[in-house]
Amino acid sequence: MRTLETRLAQARELSFAHHGKRIGFHLPGMFTVGATRGRYPAVSITGDACALTCDHCRGKLLLPMIKAMTPQSLVEKCLALEADGHLGVLVSGGCGPDGDLPWEAFLPALAAVKATTRLTVSVHSGFVDRDTARGLKAAGVDQALVDVIGSDDTYRAVYHVDGGLARLAASLAALTGAGLPVIPHIVCGLHYGELRGEARALDIVAEIDPDLVVILSLMNLPGTPMARVAPPPAEAVAELLVAARLRLPRAQMSLGCARPRGGERLETLAVAAGVNRLALPSDAARQRAAELGLAVDYRRTCCSVRHGPTENPW
Repeated sequence: MRTLETRLAQARELSFAHHGKRIGFHLPGMFTVGATRGRYPAVSITGDACALTCDHCRGKLLLPMIKAMTPQSLVEKCLALEADGHLGVLVSGGCGPDGDLPWEAFLPALAAVKATTRLTVSVHSGFVDRDTARGLKAAGVDQALVDVIGSDDTYRAVYHVDGGLARLAASLAALTGAGLPVIPHIVCGLHYGELRGEARALDIVAEIDPDLVVILSLMNLPGTPMARVAPPPAEAVAELLVAARLRLPRAQMSLGCARPRGGERLETLAVAAGVNRLALPSDAARQRAAELGLAVDYRRTCCSVRHGPTENPW
């Protein structure tokens, strides 16, 4: 039986063959290193409100986001962000009872942002229908970030949504059919720390053949039912990174910012697996990249976005 180190090396060499010996270290807009802040902030179109109150979040992830609860406010906030030197925005928010966001009311505002600024616009889409996907594309949205969950049990227990897998499939079909680039995100351990639907999630991701896959790990947010749940071991998350690389060799792989803080073991394993992008790298991760002789691009953006100047805040 092959060891983890052997599998990491296989994934790393496959990554190098397709993408070169490079890695991107990203500082997203909601984080600061020293006095340097990322230049790709998150904006919530629902404020702090979310009807789902998922067990891993309970709306906590919305609290630090910039609030833009009306279309006019969204345009004004984006104009101000560009004037302040930001490169783009992640437009997000809390979901309604069915797992969707109020995109229809904000489509003209998104179009206005794209027409009047040079900002890149990502949306954390939630469930969408065909008309909404087409509307987001027509508005000029650059990419849709989609949480891919591979278990209806997890949808029910954690997200409090029935029929999640079917709605996910319909949403992915709508987004890809509209020609909107999809950046799938797989959260390891979302089912109370248990690895349950991640393999199926990877199957779903492989069907849409994306350019980038973001792997995350359960965060223990205070004040949520999962505050004391142990996240999955770093080795288990690394195994998913390896599996994703072997399944999708031409796609870039990223270890995203939503993961337990202080997880140097996971970060160094991800670098050893040939991950192409890594948000919020530790000293240990940067040292491992140096040991492997990797060229480094530093970006003050979400790991889903690669453009913009190279700026090293570390």
